[in-house]
Amino acid sequence: MFRMLGIHLQTSFIISLFCSIVVSFIWWYSDKILILLGQDPLIARESGVFLKFLIPGLFAYGLLQNIVRFLQAQSIILPLACFSVAALIVHIGIAYALVHWTSLAFRGAALAASISFWISFLTLSLYVLFSKRFNHIRPESFTTEPLHHIISNLKLALPSAGMVCLEYWAFEILVLLAGLMPNSETTTTIVAMCVNTETIAYMISYGLSAAARVSNEIGAGNIGKAKQAMAVTLKLAILAALIVDTALGFGHKYWANLFSDNAEIIHKFSSMTPLLLVSFLFDFIQGILSGVARGCGWQRFAMCINLATFYCVGMPIGAVLAFKFNFSYKGLWIGLICGLACQSSGLLLLTLFSRWGKAEQVSKISNRENELQA
Repeated sequence: MFRMLGIHLQTSFIISLFCSIVVSFIWWYSDKILILLGQDPLIARESGVFLKFLIPGLFAYGLLQNIVRFLQAQSIILPLACFSVAALIVHIGIAYALVHWTSLAFRGAALAASISFWISFLTLSLYVLFSKRFNHIRPESFTTEPLHHIISNLKLALPSAGMVCLEYWAFEILVLLAGLMPNSETTTTIVAMCVNTETIAYMISYGLSAAARVSNEIGAGNIGKAKQAMAVTLKLAILAALIVDTALGFGHKYWANLFSDNAEIIHKFSSMTPLLLVSFLFDFIQGILSGVARGCGWQRFAMCINLATFYCVGMPIGAVLAFKFNFSYKGLWIGLICGLACQSSGLLLLTLFSRWGKAEQVSKISNRENELQA
């Protein structure tokens, strides 16, 4: 079984490289794609330039996520946290230097992200390669065996990818819709600030969901402990959401100043703060429940929930409020809140009424197959 860990890690690297190549091709022509979608040509061209500087980091990011999941699955958290903090500190310095001390301007931020991703990937790769605790999974020589597991890995990966992508794309579609409004430069800036703020806050919930280790407990046959871990992390997520809401509620002007010094932008972001506070609460709850769904192997059901709630409820409501009733970017975010509320409710119902014992059975069968392959 230990040998199969290394094989599956190599397989995931191959899949990630292929996906990165496809996405980089899309990013290279993103300016033309955005113009075809009706975006302002000037904004589309600048966005295309930004994405081209991000392409080198795309490959590192894809490979990095595999190592992160590999370490998390074995509860190796402390080295991962130390390397992440070090990479963040280095990233802040590189980004500031490239943006303010060179002529790259906003392009420097994208280049800094690419450099930081490669630093993170290389440092974690060296840790896995040379740490004695991973001697048991390193192959003695490179073989074609990882290629034989691509299809089986894709069967597991595609539902998870669909589940995550459908959620993340909903936020990015808001930015695209904002670009179709009058005064698109301002509306796009406001929505992008809100999306970035939501994403940064969501990382807290995402981290808590990873720490819950629901999949580990189910794999060990401890259904009771898995449910207890979910309940504890859900309470912690709600508490964290309230703390973040309080911080942003009192410090939204200081937070907005980190993005822009334009008084109009800061004022409009302040008017969005109440909506952000509501969306935080639902986003934190669904972050934990999404982690539970992944840990229990319910990705296909969660993918359907995300598709229905965001694209049949959230996006249509947001578009109608924004363009029909002239609620502008506020209408878009109200629609998103409706989608998040429905998503959280759907995932909660899935968690309450699904059979956790079946998830345990699937996990045991998967472990037995891996042992036989090893």
